[in-house]
Amino acid sequence: MTDVNLLHIALFSAAAIICITGLLFTVIQKRTDLVHNKIYIILVGIVLLNSVSQIIREFAQPFKQNDVYSLAMKIGDYSYFLFHTALCPLFFLYVSCICGARNGLTLKRNIIYASIFIVTELLVIINPLTHWVYHYDQNLTFVRGWGEYLIYFAAGFYLVYSIIMLLFTWSALTAKRRVALIYFFVVVVLGVSLQLIKSSLKVELFAEALALLGVMIAIESEDDRIDVDTGVYNRKALQYDLSSYIVNKRRLTVICVKIINSDLVEHVTGSENADLLPLAVSGFLRQLVPRYCIYNTSPGTFIITVFDSAKALKTAHVIDHRFKRVWHIRDSDVLLNAVIMAAEVPDRIKTASDAFYMADSPVPANKDKTILTDKDLDYLMRRSAVEGALARGVDEGLFEVYYQPTYSLSEKRLHGAEALVRLHDTILGNIYPDEFIPIAEQNGLIDSIDDFVLREVCSFIKSGVPASFGIDCINVNLSVLECMQPGFVDHINKVTDEYGIDKQMINFEITESTAAGNYELLSNVVAALKKSGFHFSMDDYGTGYSNMRAIFMLDFDIVKIDKSILWSAEESELGKIILESSVHMIKQMQREILVEGVETQGQLDLLKALSVDYLQGYFFSKPIPKKEFIELIQNAEKLKG
Repeated sequence: MTDVNLLHIALFSAAAIICITGLLFTVIQKRTDLVHNKIYIILVGIVLLNSVSQIIREFAQPFKQNDVYSLAMKIGDYSYFLFHTALCPLFFLYVSCICGARNGLTLKRNIIYASIFIVTELLVIINPLTHWVYHYDQNLTFVRGWGEYLIYFAAGFYLVYSIIMLLFTWSALTAKRRVALIYFFVVVVLGVSLQLIKSSLKVELFAEALALLGVMIAIESEDDRIDVDTGVYNRKALQYDLSSYIVNKRRLTVICVKIINSDLVEHVTGSENADLLPLAVSGFLRQLVPRYCIYNTSPGTFIITVFDSAKALKTAHVIDHRFKRVWHIRDSDVLLNAVIMAAEVPDRIKTASDAFYMADSPVPANKDKTILTDKDLDYLMRRSAVEGALARGVDEGLFEVYYQPTYSLSEKRLHGAEALVRLHDTILGNIYPDEFIPIAEQNGLIDSIDDFVLREVCSFIKSGVPASFGIDCINVNLSVLECMQPGFVDHINKVTDEYGIDKQMINFEITESTAAGNYELLSNVVAALKKSGFHFSMDDYGTGYSNMRAIFMLDFDIVKIDKSILWSAEESELGKIILESSVHMIKQMQREILVEGVETQGQLDLLKALSVDYLQGYFFSKPIPKKEFIELIQNAEKLKG
């Protein structure tokens, strides 16, 4: 035993232990379902088998004159070459999977890559007959043949092409994966080169095991890609995977499942059970597609990738059909409303951002379909275009404030005006607030827009024109989202103080639908601003969120009755009763009343009979630019009798 090379034994044993660690971790973590997971297991298995065979060889070599030990040594060498020759071709395949290039390889290239492997493997298989790869001299000393150098050359070929593939798909890889693959190349090439130059340095297997350990830590360990609650993949994984597919021009269908009423589960089963919904939905989706094709991008939103376009639409219909039935969650039956969107890569989804845009954008309320494909998804393009217009509007000053007059019914005179913002985009043309305001609230530009409107109104008031013609106030719409921000009251006061205007000339409007549920916070904001001298109106009273608590808690000066109530009053007796009751109730609450949407003489007569305070609508004027509004107030006549 004194001739046994203990250093070699230690290196091979260390390589075996590292490989066993990698295999155990992979199996325990259940990272075995992807193609590259399976290839990794084979790679580690090969290095492990080679390490064991070389340990046997090292123990047998001192006794090689004995036939049994000689056979053990020869079997160790033969198995080493038989399996080790496949290592670099398999790693090339592994890299192609990680880079997403596997499906992009042409048949011709696949034949070339496979042929090189087959030739080198055949050299090893027939070596006992030809001795082209290696042989033993009369002293049973290992002697390299020309075939071994050819095998090394082939291995170099696979490594070089792996590097080329890595460079071509560099942008599709995460930084961690780039480092891991580069680390593998450097360590393996260093180990192989040392052993090729000096065959007595048995460091090749140890270097390969060490390199594979690095790959396991950085690539095979997917903790940062997995959604902890559901076990499926997360936004980060979707970003990487889609980028990889797109870079490699791989066609697929992205199916987005948006659960519109996901908060219903909390209401029905309790907030502590909020995580049960994604668990239930992800469990169902895993029955349709492999786990690695499912991504939980946000609460209530899932994306799955389907690589068969014919299967994609069928999958969408299966999902839609499932959501037509109740979900049994924590002893409760819950009916969930979901919209399923299917978009092709790269026809409609050209970047990973496009997929996230589809997943994160709200579905328009007027969509009557539950499966949206092709032209059904044009609203996303329009929304994206409007977002671009909003950004241009802020950067290039494309917004303009229009004014719609309000009239005092009792005094029969011009009372004020509502400031309404318009967007004149250089590409899309005129865009109206009903379309761009909700989007601005969602993408964070509403603050800039509201600030612009307030400053324009302050500048107009400072000019002295409104006051000189008896205008009592200008109404300015407030975003509740902006009101919720820290320092909002100070900001409003700072802006108006900057212009040195009478704050009573500004009447802030808050839409009741957006105020609902925020009364406690808003009441403090309203109270503080009213203390500074501003007035407040509740806008769109009667659109579905009416609440006497809101009127009391937010201390409105004026309640604006929505045009829908006025128009209904003209059409039916029931509508008239609702209008009359609303007016009577608001008067009893000692609030002034402004009615929107006055368009006909009949509506005017009806409101005269109810003695409301203020009127607004096309009967008097549509919203007009400041210049036209100034001309209007200069030529204003008393309200016709």
